[in-house]
Amino acid sequence: MNKSHGPIGVFDSGLGGLAVFHDIRKRLPQYDFLYLGDTARTPYGTRSFETIYRYTQQGVATLLDVGCPLVILACNTASAKALRNIQQKDLIANYPDRRVLGVIRPSVEVVGENSQSKKIGLFGTPGTVRSDSYKMELDKLFPDVTLYQEACPMWVPLVENNEINTPAAEYFVQKHVEALLSQDSDIDTIILACTHYPLLIDQIMKFIPEHIKILDQGSLVADKLDDYLKRHQEIEERCTKGGKAKFMTTGAVDLFEENAEIFFGKKIKAEHVELK
Repeated sequence: MNKSHGPIGVFDSGLGGLAVFHDIRKRLPQYDFLYLGDTARTPYGTRSFETIYRYTQQGVATLLDVGCPLVILACNTASAKALRNIQQKDLIANYPDRRVLGVIRPSVEVVGENSQSKKIGLFGTPGTVRSDSYKMELDKLFPDVTLYQEACPMWVPLVENNEINTPAAEYFVQKHVEALLSQDSDIDTIILACTHYPLLIDQIMKFIPEHIKILDQGSLVADKLDDYLKRHQEIEERCTKGGKAKFMTTGAVDLFEENAEIFFGKKIKAEHVELK
């Protein structure tokens, strides 16, 4: 199928991207959206580069095949490990008139401008941290900025299992906050480089000094998407505008609908889809 007009697609490894999507839809309510969460195979953060690329490729292709002219990778791990190949190989070969954007560059463009000390911290999944994608983007845009990274493998499972306000969450948050801040006392800005992490913000703030800024990735991505659509009319004109949102999941629909409210802020209806 190769429709020329359709909704804006949003792909995530699971539920966390709903937090970013919430901000996108709030900023751009006039557009139609199609959200796809690969909850059957989440989390992506501890998987190999090849596996993440294959899973993301399948999810993006599903959205493009139903007519999405533009797809947002709302997953930091997918953006870090799959976006470049999808843009430089898959789109050119199979979907030359479509575009796929990630969440890393929009975050980096803003975070470099917010730091006074030029010392930035990052909390991310092991996959995002290993990829060094944030460092590479920062080196290109803000070569005078130093990035300190801390992988937090337990944070996503804590959120996914609704263990946000538990002693276990406090323990693992404190452990990783202290590990990050011990790398440099001049860190003044922190990126939450995973869509799940904002749900742990109350725990995180217990251990973060007041002078350190924590940037809201969802609003940053929404602002940058708005700007992108204004600058690329050839894509914007093909995005349908009916204010509708549709949700798909590769996992159990009832479980997706039950947990989605945590991230999206309200109840939703979803349908099941198989990725190939």
